Amino acid sequence: MLWLIKGLGPGGAEQLLVNHAEVRDRDRFDIEAAYLVPWKNHLVPRLENAGVRTVCLNGPREWDLRWAIRLRRRLIDRPVDVIHLHSPYVAGVTRVMTRTLPRRLRPALVYTEHNRWPRHSRATRLLNRLTIQLDDVDLSVSSDVRSTMPADVAREVEVLEHGVVVDELRDLVEHRNDVRAELGIPSDDIVFGTVANFRREKAYEVMLEAGRIAISSGLPLRFVSVGQGPLESEMRKLHDELGLEDRFQLLGYREDAVRVMSAFDVFTLSSRHEGLPVSLMEALALGLPVVATAAGGLPDAITDGVEGLLVPIDDPAALAAAYVEVARNPAQRRSMADAARQRAPDFDITVAARRLEEIYADRALKRAR
Repeated sequence: MLWLIKGLGPGGAEQLLVNHAEVRDRDRFDIEAAYLVPWKNHLVPRLENAGVRTVCLNGPREWDLRWAIRLRRRLIDRPVDVIHLHSPYVAGVTRVMTRTLPRRLRPALVYTEHNRWPRHSRATRLLNRLTIQLDDVDLSVSSDVRSTMPADVAREVEVLEHGVVVDELRDLVEHRNDVRAELGIPSDDIVFGTVANFRREKAYEVMLEAGRIAISSGLPLRFVSVGQGPLESEMRKLHDELGLEDRFQLLGYREDAVRVMSAFDVFTLSSRHEGLPVSLMEALALGLPVVATAAGGLPDAITDGVEGLLVPIDDPAALAAAYVEVARNPAQRRSMADAARQRAPDFDITVAARRLEEIYADRALKRAR
């Protein structure tokens, strides 16, 4: 088995590989993870510790296709039964490349679409559209993601909600007081927190403005963000211009992001586009109420008024109003926290892992015939 992805940085799709690695059937499946971008290697140690070998194909520039040549050589030297593709650009090139292999060396192809189709560049969408019929199995992480794919493609796509290791995450709740002490957060502050990278689709500028409005209510509110990305310096500048100071803490990248989440009272996302974010599933496992935009796959996981509140996209006033409402109502927070804990088992990674392994075994058997 080979998992193939663009990078192993701190993103949602990448984290799903780690989650699967930790619960996979080690007796049946020997798995290696290959990635292109050398500096996106944050999760390599976690995969290696879980017994998944990793290899960098060294493709730092997107259209430098020498990585595909390296991959082809690797497949000739060490054939695999199945390649599971986790990036549309990587998938498109790999589909074409594998057709140049002798039939006896040609692996089955499984592809997971993690993001809404319009989020990809026009060139990537075209490449994906022209080559996706070469896959043996196509999956999407949510029904919303599938709904954005071309109709003739979507008909053949199975929705498989990838997940998190629920029991392990629940155990992290015990770190709450320690983390709050480390961050200098008083025990009576109500903490709204997020784990999201600084990218346009995450709409951090909306969250920062919403935070400013909510803090002006006079309630003891605190905001905490974990993440990195291309817009980080821009968002830090906006943070300073809004005068948020330590009421909105931007922690940057943290290896212990989920441990930091144990200090939150409420999880929040201000996204414009989403598939089914791993951080949201982690929040549910931690029993956190959610305040988020109704973007992409978020309404698939959160029922407005049950596990949390959903607000319109790009509306900082509405987001701020939801923050204030939840902050003022501890009974509502407790009810939503209970609902979150009840919802979390639906996203247990073992369910997705067993289904994926059924697919791998079936495709490997058909390839051997």
